[in-house]
Amino acid sequence: MFFPRKEVVDRIKAQYPAGCRVELVSMNDPYRPMPEGLQGTVSCVDDTGTIHVRWDNGSSLGVVYGEDSCRKISG
Repeated sequence: MFFPRKEVVDRIKAQYPAGCRVELVSMNDPYRPMPEGLQGTVSCVDDTGTIHVRWDNGSSLGVVYGEDSCRKISG
């Protein structure tokens, strides 16, 4: 498994602070399909660079660095 360097994780944490809103660009999860364009609120970024999100559909799947992607829309 690949983990980003500390500098990369620090940059992600600064870019996606808790409370900011994001929109899902893509997520590779065969067990829980997540539609592109879904929005949610960031709860935290962990030390592996995963952005943990409370999605508006009730899910709480994280956006995994290097696998999934989202974009900040506010906050």
